Amino acid sequence: MDSNRLKCSSILLFFSVFLFPAMVVAIGVNYGQIANNLPSPENVIPLVRAIGASKVKLYDADPRVLKAFANTGVEFIVGLGNEYLAKMRDPDKALDWVKTNVQAYLPATKITYIAVGNEVLTFNDTSLSDNLVPAMQSVYTALVKLNLDKQVTITTAHSLAILEASYPPSSGAFRRDLRGCITQILNFHVKTASPFLINAYPYFAYKSNPKQVPIDFVLFQPNSGIVDPVSNLHYDNMLFAQIDAVHFALASLGFNKLPVQISETGWPSKGDQDEAGATLENAKKYNGNLMKLISQKKGTPLRPNCDLSIYVFALFNENMKPGPTSERNYGLFKPDGTPAYSIGFTGNIVANTSSDGPSTSTVKPPSAQSPPSAQSPPSATLPPGSSSTGYLSISSATGRLQFSSIGLFLCLLGFIELAFYTIQSLF
Repeated sequence: MDSNRLKCSSILLFFSVFLFPAMVVAIGVNYGQIANNLPSPENVIPLVRAIGASKVKLYDADPRVLKAFANTGVEFIVGLGNEYLAKMRDPDKALDWVKTNVQAYLPATKITYIAVGNEVLTFNDTSLSDNLVPAMQSVYTALVKLNLDKQVTITTAHSLAILEASYPPSSGAFRRDLRGCITQILNFHVKTASPFLINAYPYFAYKSNPKQVPIDFVLFQPNSGIVDPVSNLHYDNMLFAQIDAVHFALASLGFNKLPVQISETGWPSKGDQDEAGATLENAKKYNGNLMKLISQKKGTPLRPNCDLSIYVFALFNENMKPGPTSERNYGLFKPDGTPAYSIGFTGNIVANTSSDGPSTSTVKPPSAQSPPSAQSPPSATLPPGSSSTGYLSISSATGRLQFSSIGLFLCLLGFIELAFYTIQSLF
């Protein structure tokens, strides 16, 4: 590493620490790389640490990233792209892939999951969907042969567009045309003790109907919320409603105990004129309040005792992603490594990211809130065939802020001292 690169890395870490203060909240983050201006994987490590992420989700098995993160303790989901599904039906090819892309990096790099395909079912392409379960089975068999099945788990991520209904959450149901394939996937999850992954974006529901969907409901801001007329459960944010709609859909097929993880969720900081809500302030509120929620280790109304496992989308703005402007502006960081906005963590609480300034106020419990709005949000699902982000995503983990104010202060002093001596040595 040359001196200029080391200097840049040190300064970026020093700067990022103050906009993403040292928060030990075990979150996950999606690390997409559809861009030509991103920092090297070595320079990404301090950025991941600066936001307190302990889990990273890739959309491939990039050897540069996996080598760079060796011995960091960061857990990885590696991706096996949709274009490889047909080949992975062949057990020998699956075995070769696992040896090359997973076994070669263990145990130094902590690979814990392989995501086989991404949002396969909502491409409405039978050449993909017919190969999904056989590919998952072949890769799992390869893990068993290599005695890696106890440390690496097989799963696949889905778009919310696999749901036929999602509002109210108790009506959650999978699309009828997909139930056969989904049932096979769910049986695989039960057999291998692996979680069901869903990419959930309240932003899309708001964007499609901003006049009907209350902005505070999607941004985790204080609001009266809604009550599910069947379950009588109260929801004060759309993400929880979406997650529980998935739980209800699973229960309708007899899989009510299957764990659910959110493999992607996020909010764009910029969009086109017709992309309602895609602003820096809303992205700051969504991701800041989301991380606060994760740190509180609170479950959803239907699963209050289950820790949330969520991967934020995404680590960087990616300048080569196709589609509307919003697709290139989901990042927590700009390509130069500076934060896209401050998320507002302070000590062992997360400040409320409202435009009125930091606040430690929390959403009132249902009993203390005003009656639910008569204007209920529409279905939180995406239209069939939509794909939220192509092959990209963000991370998750159950999180807890473990630093007290004193601990945070000492940690910051340590970073300042490290940055000072590192920079001093360069001049």
